[in-house]
Amino acid sequence: MSDQPPVSAAMKQALEFGPLLVFVGVYLWLRDDVITLGGTEYAGFVMAVVAFVPLQIASALVLRRLTGSMSRMQMVTLGLVVVLGAATLLFNDERVFKMKSTFIFGLFGILLFIGLWRGQSWLAWVLDKALPISAEGWMILTRRMAWFFLAFAGMNEVVWRNFSTDVYVIWDTFGQMGVMLAFLMANYRLIERHWVGER
Repeated sequence: MSDQPPVSAAMKQALEFGPLLVFVGVYLWLRDDVITLGGTEYAGFVMAVVAFVPLQIASALVLRRLTGSMSRMQMVTLGLVVVLGAATLLFNDERVFKMKSTFIFGLFGILLFIGLWRGQSWLAWVLDKALPISAEGWMILTRRMAWFFLAFAGMNEVVWRNFSTDVYVIWDTFGQMGVMLAFLMANYRLIERHWVGER
């Protein structure tokens, strides 16, 4: 039995969404400016990424310390955020970070389909079986999630390639959360039908 005290909902939300809000704040503050560091000029969006990535790392580490765990999906996502954030700064190209969701969700979608092809639900493994649902339920949810992730990656490509950076920032910080929430709500009946834990 863990002797760690439970993390309050407010604290958890602050750690999860705090870096995103800082990203939006820094972008809005510097979006029309060019910042010179070490003789190189950086756009406001790149500087917002520079502020976001270390905060995201710190937030993930604090949350892991408080909860005692971090899901495999969270670890993979954090790794990709760090790599793409560093590449954005290195190449001084905001397009690299704008493709973040394309890489993350595209990769997850492909991996889930590979697992399905092998007759396995890698979603259950990645989420450490966080939901107490049957094996059949995991397979159905994995199939739906795989298609959703690929569609999500495609949506990100449409947004960043065809709309302004302002629109992309809104999509990346708030739009994606809304779409994800809608997807989870759409699968509520599936989860309820295959629930095997205590109610």
